[in-house]
Amino acid sequence: MVSTPPPSKQGSSRISNFFKLSIRERIAALEERKLLPCSDIEALLSEKQILNLITADKMVENVVGIFGLPMGLGLNFLINGNDYVIPLVVEEPSIVAGLSSAARVARLGGGFKATSSEPVLIGQVQMVDIDDPAKAIKALEAHKADILNLANSLHPKMVARGGGAIDIEIYQYSAPEDGREMVVLHLLVDTRDAMGANLVNTACEGIASLLESITGGHVFLRILSNLTDRAITSAEVTIPVNNLEGKGYSGQEVRDGIILASDLAQVDPYRAATHNKGVMNGVDAVVIATGNDWRAVEASAHAYAARNGQYTALTRWYKNGQGDLVGEIEIPLKIGTVGGSLQSNPTVGINHRLLGSPDARDLSNIIGCVGLAQNFAALRALSTDGIQQGHMTLHARSVANTAKVPAAQFDQVVDLLIESGDIKVWKAREIMNALRAHIPVTKRDAEPRSTACGKIILLGEHAVVYGRHAIATPIPLAIEARVKDASDGVHLLIPRWGIEQRLKSLQEHPQGIEAILATLLKTLELEDRSMEIEIFPNIPRAMGLGGSSALAVALIRALESHFNLNLNDKTINALAFECETAAHGTPSGVDNTIATYGKTLLFRKTHEFEFSELIPGAEVPLVIGISGRESLTAGMVGKVRSAWQNQPQRYENLFDRIEELTLAGAEAIRCGDLADLGETMNLCHGILNGLQLSTPQIEELVHLCRENGALGAKLTGGGGGGSMIALCPQPGPVVAAIESAGYQALTVTIGAS
Repeated sequence: MVSTPPPSKQGSSRISNFFKLSIRERIAALEERKLLPCSDIEALLSEKQILNLITADKMVENVVGIFGLPMGLGLNFLINGNDYVIPLVVEEPSIVAGLSSAARVARLGGGFKATSSEPVLIGQVQMVDIDDPAKAIKALEAHKADILNLANSLHPKMVARGGGAIDIEIYQYSAPEDGREMVVLHLLVDTRDAMGANLVNTACEGIASLLESITGGHVFLRILSNLTDRAITSAEVTIPVNNLEGKGYSGQEVRDGIILASDLAQVDPYRAATHNKGVMNGVDAVVIATGNDWRAVEASAHAYAARNGQYTALTRWYKNGQGDLVGEIEIPLKIGTVGGSLQSNPTVGINHRLLGSPDARDLSNIIGCVGLAQNFAALRALSTDGIQQGHMTLHARSVANTAKVPAAQFDQVVDLLIESGDIKVWKAREIMNALRAHIPVTKRDAEPRSTACGKIILLGEHAVVYGRHAIATPIPLAIEARVKDASDGVHLLIPRWGIEQRLKSLQEHPQGIEAILATLLKTLELEDRSMEIEIFPNIPRAMGLGGSSALAVALIRALESHFNLNLNDKTINALAFECETAAHGTPSGVDNTIATYGKTLLFRKTHEFEFSELIPGAEVPLVIGISGRESLTAGMVGKVRSAWQNQPQRYENLFDRIEELTLAGAEAIRCGDLADLGETMNLCHGILNGLQLSTPQIEELVHLCRENGALGAKLTGGGGGGSMIALCPQPGPVVAAIESAGYQALTVTIGAS
């Protein structure tokens, strides 16, 4: 544990739900925390930071194009008491998420501590054809000052910055083939913030003639060494055992599993190679992002791992006297933060500024901690679910992408790939072609799926929580679920949402989907049963479309079917409401009721659920506009509740006004009066916007819909993102406008009697 950290060099590296934000929102979060200057923010938004062909042509020979790689951000890092948001350039899925998760766990115990030695680089000068090597070595030692003075005279600016040649070392070798004697001089150069390759090579060239005159021999090779074992970074982290709990494993189980895996890497070079590859997954991503030579860093790290004659692990994990997990890394890192090669790529400059413009030693500390964090993430995965299980959905998505599956079929192909048990490119193409030809795809088993509806709230959001009416209509087949037998705990798989985990036991304070699952298994007395649960969503999550209630109802029905529980709709609805309460705190009950009964309802919650089917006098054609910004219902409900508690009468009056509009809208639906229904929707949206529940994206969608013929348009659900709905006698122009603006559109029609 570390003491209270000093003020951070950056804004906090804890950015909640960063992965859920759009790219623009992520960049905005960096701007809000003042992690980058305005010029860099503008460059990121405009993509001006991308390397262009003209610059690339000056960097290497024979340029014909530019090859891109994704750049993500590692969050939550606390290193030597300072926060860091760390740029990572890497193409392999799960590395960025794994690093951020590992850093968050480390942060709970005080974060990482790291130190780096002076940034010394070794240059080698090989001398041959020496008559008396022993005499030559003594002569070189006697002329040490002359050698260093000559080397430093070649780089006076480096000396002025506190660097330069600081020492020499001399070695004698015999050639393995013919026994020819060689004397090799190591020139040790402190290169300060420069990586120093060119500088050291120049120095070696410059002293060659002097060495020949001293030894009477002939200088052959004169070049730097990439085994930078005089520039060592050491980092450590202490993780209290309680912070290791998760995915159904106790902290002790995770700790002991990590130590056991680490122990194997200490003694087995076959395991050590994979172990160290995991370390370098993190190290290389930062080295590339900061414009350094990742090939040199890789060569040095692996050579250092074999320095004692056997290739071994770069990290060590063990248990301290308090039972905490302790991790340590020692790795050679010769890193630069200045120089032309670092300045030629504009993104590199942005990344250095994002890190707070560290010097070479600070950057080495950061990189060493990232390597340790990535190693922890990999070992934790191996010690719990295993790497392959945790990567199945990511692998399926990668395979579908390689097979060039179009966006319209992508999620369905991923689902069917996993169900087939054969996650291969050829299989993805086979499934894609079958879907295009409307041919049924053969699945691994024929076990049926249970289904539940999502929902759209036409009128009455938030007021329904306070005893007023709401009108809601279903989105058919929103969620499908299936339960199968398993042998070891509860396995949860939601391919479209990237969720794949095993829950050996229910966690003490589960959240979200785990809260729903924990509530159901406890209430239905299925806690001790092993099972595999598969969820197949057909609507995006957290978009105000009732996804969590639909998930709960579909799951209840799947459990009911698999375990023959004989539950009726009233019981299913009550169970789903318990799940909503566990997930969202104070739900109205409308979502779970629509999910259960699948009809358009006029709903009110008193001491129980009161609802009646609402049968329209004419078809009600609706378009759903999905903003892409996730809406957290619990947070928005809590925001309104807080305002209501501060000004109860004012907010009761607003809820009464929403109630009047809702009842008027219900009458308009019964009469088939679409114009009147549209007006009530517009008025209700004005109130919801006044409650600060709308967003710029929702407002843009509302404006687009009204401009293209919608009679009414408003947000739907909790607000704060999510979705909106529009009443559209002619849906086509509205759908086209929504999609042209970069949003997703769905159509739903409430049928006439």
